[in-house]
This record gives sequence, C-alpha cells and structure tokens, in this order.
Amino acid sequence: MYTALSLQRSLKQQLIRGETQIVVVDPEPYMTYQPFLPEAAAGSISPRHVVVPLRRTLSRCQVVIGEVKAIDHAERTATIETLATAEEGTDAIEMPYDELVLAPGSISRTLPVPGLAEHGIGFKTVEEAIGLRNHVLEQLDIASSTRNPEVRDAALTFVFVGGGYAGVEALAELEDMARYACRYYHNLQPDDVRFLLVEASDRILPEVGAEMGAYALRELRGRNIDVRLETRLDTCEKRVAVLSDGSRHPTRTLVWTAGVKPHPILAATGLPLNERGRLRCTAQLRVDGTEHAWSAGDAAAVPDLAARAKGDDGAECAPNAQHAVRQARRLAENIAATLKGEEPADYRHSYAGSVASLGLHKGVAHVYGRKLKGYPAWFMHRAYHLSRVPTFNRKARVLAEWTLAGLFKREIVSLGSLEHPRAEFELAAGTGRHPEAS
Repeated sequence: MYTALSLQRSLKQQLIRGETQIVVVDPEPYMTYQPFLPEAAAGSISPRHVVVPLRRTLSRCQVVIGEVKAIDHAERTATIETLATAEEGTDAIEMPYDELVLAPGSISRTLPVPGLAEHGIGFKTVEEAIGLRNHVLEQLDIASSTRNPEVRDAALTFVFVGGGYAGVEALAELEDMARYACRYYHNLQPDDVRFLLVEASDRILPEVGAEMGAYALRELRGRNIDVRLETRLDTCEKRVAVLSDGSRHPTRTLVWTAGVKPHPILAATGLPLNERGRLRCTAQLRVDGTEHAWSAGDAAAVPDLAARAKGDDGAECAPNAQHAVRQARRLAENIAATLKGEEPADYRHSYAGSVASLGLHKGVAHVYGRKLKGYPAWFMHRAYHLSRVPTFNRKARVLAEWTLAGLFKREIVSLGSLEHPRAEFELAAGTGRHPEAS
C-alpha cells in the first residue's frame, strides 16, 4: 500500500493521461496497521480505525480484491483468483504486468504441536484480535456462571506462546482489560485470572535490548503474570497445555504468537529465495538477478547497508515495520526513476530502536541509545505509532478515541455473535422462535 501510495503521487500526471496504470491485488480491501492490534483487542481503539481502506487511499490505482496463485515472470503474468471467479466457478484470470512488486508480508509460523491447529488462536489480523477480545470476555462469563471448579479454572487461565512484540503486547493489553472487567462480576476477583507467557529463549522482547527486556520481565511478573523462559509448548490436546518443564495447564485460551514465516506465494513465483524462504534482493530492492521484479517488507531479504558499514558483514534488514515502510517509499522512488531512465538508489537506514507497550500507561523503549520505561515509554509508543499510521483521517480518529478513552471507562462488551451473524435468524427459521421475544 505504501509503495502504491507513493507511486500514485510521483506518477500523478502519467496516471491522469492514462500512460501508466497501477494495479494493487490483495485478498482484503484494506491494509492493517498491525502495531495497533493489541489496543484493538483491549478495546482502546475501534477495529475499523486499525485498518486503512485501499480504494479510498489509493484513489488513482486499480484495486483488485483477490489472491495471486502463481506468477510467471518470464511471461510477466500473474494468475489471480477473485471473488467473482469463485462465485462464477470460472478459472482464475491472468493479468499481465510490466513491473512486479511483491510485498505479501508474512503469515504465522506454526509448529507441529499436537492440538495447536484445533485450539490455537493467532494474532496477526484484525479479525483475530477482535475474536480474541470477544473470546476472553466470554471466558469471564463462563467462569462467572459455572459451578464446576475445573471449568472455571480453565476459563480463567490464558496461555500465550511467544515472547516477542506480538505476544507480550497482546498479553499485557488483554491482562489489563480482563482484570479491569472482573470488577463488574459479582463472583470474580482480579487475582482469579491467570495469565501465562511461554517463551523458548532466555528472554523476552529481544528487540528492546537486554536491559529493557529484563525490566519488561520484572514488570510482567510483578503483575502476577507467570512468565516461563526457556520453555516450549509440547502439546495442547483436550484443552490442556503441556509445557516442556513438565507442567500441565488446563486452559480454554491458547494464543500462538511464536514468530512468522514468508507468505507461501513466494514459493510459487520461481524467483530466487534465500534459506528462510524470503526473496533475495539487492540494496536497490530489486529481486536479485531479475529484471522488472521488486520487493520490500517481510517478503524481502534486503542487505542492511548501515549495519554492514559498521562491520556486520552479511547483515539483512529485520522484517519489521520500521524497515518495511521506509523500503516501500524507496521502492516507489526507484520504480519511478527506472521508468524515467534514471538509475535507482540504494536503500539505507540506521535502525532507530524499538518501543513496546506493556498495557495502559506502561511500556519500554530503547530509541537512539536512550532507554525509557513506564509512562514515558508508553507515551512514546503511542506518539510514534500515531505518527506512522497512514492518512490524516486515521490519525485523527485514533487520537479522538484515545482522548475519549481517558475521559470514560473502558468498554467490556463482548460481541461474539458477530462471528456468526446468521445464528439468530437460523434459530428462528428452524424453531419458530421470534427474535423479538428474547
């Protein structure tokens, strides 16, 4: 989206004259700003403000809602399945192109853990974030209404696997929300809720450095969150999380945030990949050894020139938003330069640091060598991401929601029925029950 947005600005006159066409293919009609997913899950931000509509933002581009199934770069064609082809039962369409930009991002990296596919919950899309919020509040309802102590304990036990950004921020925000919500249940206390974080390495949040990571660990444990380092999830069959340390934890909630892997479409392109399945790219963001093919973001293995200049030979840009957004802008500039017959420039960015939220008014940051924690780090986290979320429209809406959240109490409503919107009608149609009688 960032690449197309920059291109439609730099190629505005060519687009108006019809000399150039920009086609954006995506399975969803929006771009998700993933750093806001934890706050959306906790109810601090409305889910519709976490996403950016492609058609409105990319007004001079042709947006095709569909999924690329294969790419024949020798013929410069992409095979695309759209909603229409699925509805009509027809074959996928072939779309020709002159320049190809592959930026499909990444997907959750799962492991062959017994029971994970059946009971695990991901945390990579806005649908998963809102589904998890509804699920957590639903577990409080179950615990409050049951007389079975085993069901109650399992409902109030929440297991998160993965101590990176996604896992820690999601756990911290939802723990804040769950303990706050307990005050509105007559038979639940905040101390009844149990959160467990499982991390295979010896520390959490490695992106913020060892010192700030240790502070985050102390902060979480000080909130009665059970953090297990150097521990793995062995099985989660029958809703029982069995860890490598031998402990067993009956739970109705297992959130999997243990890393990501490149999108599978990359393997169907025939383009050169590295050992991790990412596209091998040059510093100019071209696919290595390939003309008219470009990439950026999680899908691209781009040389980190700033790190290599400091002696870290072979360093590659980390697959995070800090690099992806900047790569996208450089990529758009390079494509525009190529169309004009000019030489593209190298991508170079010195890593600025990292910020992470640990719940409301709590955070850690390691930015430009400075280390912050607590409220200052949390404020910096919000300020940074507010500046980075695309479009003024979204910035204004998110800021308005944060302002209102400071004046009123937190929302604790579960809208789990949104996941099955026809359930009530199907019940009425099948049983004769009138919905208005409920």
